[in-house]
Amino acid sequence: MILRLAFASLMARALTVAMTVLAIALSVALFLGVEKVRTGAKASFADTISGTDLIVGARSGSVQLLLYSVFRIGNATSNMTWESYRDIEARPEVDWIVPVSLGDSHRQFRVMGTTTAFFDRYKYRSGQSLVIRDGQVMDDLFDAVIGADVAETLGYETGDPIVVAHGLASFIDHEDQPFRVAGILAKTGTPVDRTVIVSLKAIEAIHVDWQSGAKIPGRSTPAEVIRQMDLEPQAVTAALIGVKSRLQVFGLQRAINEYPQEPLLAILPGVALQELWQIVGIAETALIAVSGMVVVTALIGMMATIFASLNERRREMAIFRAMGARPRTITGLLVLEAALMAALGAVLGLALLYTGLAIAQPVVDRAFGLWLPVEAPTLREFTVLAGVVCAGAIVSIVPAVRAYRMSLADGMMVRI
Repeated sequence: MILRLAFASLMARALTVAMTVLAIALSVALFLGVEKVRTGAKASFADTISGTDLIVGARSGSVQLLLYSVFRIGNATSNMTWESYRDIEARPEVDWIVPVSLGDSHRQFRVMGTTTAFFDRYKYRSGQSLVIRDGQVMDDLFDAVIGADVAETLGYETGDPIVVAHGLASFIDHEDQPFRVAGILAKTGTPVDRTVIVSLKAIEAIHVDWQSGAKIPGRSTPAEVIRQMDLEPQAVTAALIGVKSRLQVFGLQRAINEYPQEPLLAILPGVALQELWQIVGIAETALIAVSGMVVVTALIGMMATIFASLNERRREMAIFRAMGARPRTITGLLVLEAALMAALGAVLGLALLYTGLAIAQPVVDRAFGLWLPVEAPTLREFTVLAGVVCAGAIVSIVPAVRAYRMSLADGMMVRI
């Protein structure tokens, strides 16, 4: 009986109720949407590099090594000698190893020297491989493969020339050894998108006429001569390692950290990513707080709407009481109406969220490399919906108490 009365009352105030339900729906969709983006961003962050068991570089801090070797942020305190790299490569536990050489740049984008094995071994987003969108991997000494952001920002296409600058904030270019864009990578949402990738030998080639960080005056070796040189590097910045068995990871890590020839550091990428997320993930708490306040604001708005409707419904309440309705019946009616509005808003908000995700998922993935999975609602989301319904019922108690306290005489009185 009371449920039918609640539905009839809501239908009688359809426009006001619809606006209230829409406000709750939008706030719920925003709250759950922020949660989806937060978890998606965290997952994408953790999947920046996958399939790599260890990252090795000069001894510093684990976060610092991760920042410059994977995210291309900052610089290494020192390099790892090529002899040490070859020693680690020869260890029986190592299945594969990929060198990384950093230091130069191209119009604020980092230049990374490596081997073609990088395109096979580097994985992201739970094992996805790099895809060449246009062109091919490096085939010539002065070929370069650029990330999607580099191509989009600078308007590059395959075959375009690239001149690498010495260092990160240098006005000195390696103009005498220009590169050619051999390939453009598909969008990944990782730092690879903002990287110019060249061969390890190419890094040595453009520094043939350099010594102690400066160009030797009056010296310019022709490219044809450089191609005939032994371009084996003297040092590399870091190395990505895959082991033959996961059981060997910690033993190899300990052996590298205790390497006697020079001070080295081996880190587990997953552990270092978690440490880094604890630093950069503080903003997620603020996002959740802001979206939570939006939900609270919508519920307070619903309470204000109920308060505003009481004056219009005083006669209705008085008639109910004159017909023998108990105070708890009046209270229950208003609480039930509020709970129904909150429930409708919560369900509509969930529907809006998943509709928006289905539409925005490919766009967001293509534009930002952020993967937002469209999966069945989780227990956490159902808990949020239940919390919204309960909160809607709770905030309606105050106007409900006021409604049943209105006197019968005041409700039946005709005001002139």
